[in-house]
Amino acid sequence: MGDGWQLMRIGGIPLRVHPSWFIILVLFTLAFQREVAQLPAAQGLVWASWLTGFLTALLLFVSVLLHELGHSVMALREGVKVSSITLFLLGGVARVEKECPTPMGALRVAAAGPAVSLMLAAALLASMHAADHVNPLLGNLVTQLGWLNLILALFNLLPGLPLDGGLILKALVWQWTGSQRKGIQVATASGRCLSLLAMMIGFWLMFKGGVWTGLWLVMLGWFGMGASRSQTQTLALQQVLQKETVGKTASRHFRVVEADQPLRTLSQMRLGAVDSDQPRLSDWVLVCKNGRWVGFITDQPLRDLPVQQWDRQTISDHLQPLDRLPSIQQSSPLWKAVLALEQSEQGRLLVLSPAGLPDGTLDRSELGEAVLRGLAVKLPDAMLESARRNNTYPLGLPLLQVVNSMQASGLLDPQA
Repeated sequence: MGDGWQLMRIGGIPLRVHPSWFIILVLFTLAFQREVAQLPAAQGLVWASWLTGFLTALLLFVSVLLHELGHSVMALREGVKVSSITLFLLGGVARVEKECPTPMGALRVAAAGPAVSLMLAAALLASMHAADHVNPLLGNLVTQLGWLNLILALFNLLPGLPLDGGLILKALVWQWTGSQRKGIQVATASGRCLSLLAMMIGFWLMFKGGVWTGLWLVMLGWFGMGASRSQTQTLALQQVLQKETVGKTASRHFRVVEADQPLRTLSQMRLGAVDSDQPRLSDWVLVCKNGRWVGFITDQPLRDLPVQQWDRQTISDHLQPLDRLPSIQQSSPLWKAVLALEQSEQGRLLVLSPAGLPDGTLDRSELGEAVLRGLAVKLPDAMLESARRNNTYPLGLPLLQVVNSMQASGLLDPQA
């Protein structure tokens, strides 16, 4: 779902409206207008039924907005910044920059939205008789909104992600087990079961003639299944990034040359790479002296010096220290490699052995292939080759976004 259009700011929080919101606003207006038109008080007043239907639909989304503001205010109290609130086809969503670091804090944020809806429902239902005495159409509007807020609260309390009840269940399991990941797994499984049940009931209602109600349940179930599937895939991806290490992923895309060799040796090495796929033209050239690593050399001396100097000057005359190359330890988890790669200008890392010596290299395509292997996903060779050629993650894997999310959720141990 995109960000949509920003309407205003509420307490510094951007309020956005997704284009799909206008579709559901129209559908709800039609549904409420049809119901209001059957009331005796609306007979002969077509404009009144349309106005009441529109106001009911609009105020329903105001209720949804207040529900999301309940989450947002509680998140701010827990020290979590709220990025935006977006209204869309299936309701609303408040986006936060990170998750609460404690399970009880996460529970309070999740429960705040349904609590607001329950309070609205109680206030509206308590005043429906007074509103009906003022005007039957006003009484109908207040009654409708009261019951809708009650349904909104109870529906969101169902124990399955991505609903608030699923977030509450996740927080409770997290509190009981001490594992946030376990909480996510339990709440995701529960959400999957609820989504399947909603779709089954929806199809049954459509078969029995309740087309609109059945279609709505099917849509909710389909959305829930998509969210559950996405969460499951994200969990699997996070597990690979945490458990797999750089040492199992690294290749050996560097060349080795002796320090006492003339610069022409570097030129010949590069010319050989032009006519051969192995080694690659972009491979780093590391320098040894008497069996010891002493540095690396770039192609800059070949560009700066005339050809006549290539035989007079040696590799050692243009050495650079190895610590200038972006590096990472063999034992580091893959999520650390993702962060290191994004900070590297070359988009590559020198992989170091436990003794701190060069042992291999790692780039984005190789890291992405390792993640896909961990997920048991096999891509066509042409797609992998394209990623290798452009040094990009296969399939455009959003690994940096996943790692940032893991950091924000407190799932990563910086000492790992």
